[in-house]
Amino acid sequence: MDISTDLDFAADPATVYAMMLDRGYQEQVCVDSESRRWEVEVTPPRTWTSRTLAAPESAARFTGSELTILEDTTWGEAGPDGSRDARLALTVDKQPVSLNGNLRLAPGGRGTTVRLTGELKVNVPLLGRKLEQAAAPAVLAGFRTQQRAGDKWLSEHPRG
Repeated sequence: MDISTDLDFAADPATVYAMMLDRGYQEQVCVDSESRRWEVEVTPPRTWTSRTLAAPESAARFTGSELTILEDTTWGEAGPDGSRDARLALTVDKQPVSLNGNLRLAPGGRGTTVRLTGELKVNVPLLGRKLEQAAAPAVLAGFRTQQRAGDKWLSEHPRG
């Protein structure tokens, strides 16, 4: 199932890129997503997080009370206008759920937009498509958590 959404940050692309690779920002995303436990690794141009969350009620009977989301993002070089692309791989540990996608960080909106496009897959015979449709809102809401965390980070790290 194809999914997409946008984030819009009030900062230039270089600042937003620096934020994306900041451990404090990544940890704030974990906090804002109500993670029970998390790990963060930042090795520019790559970030990796593991976030353990309460499973949605609708999924808990299949998954157990918790889900661990593993997210691996690797950014490319900046273009002349500061835009960058990244490869995003998101999986749910011990579950047949994955998102393979791209991030596009570019000038726009209030300063910089970050667009997620990708393919959400739930690898369960016969039920996969229905489960993808059920999982998509939670995946998109999780990505949009980066908006709240980013707005907070930017307010605490004034530019120039």
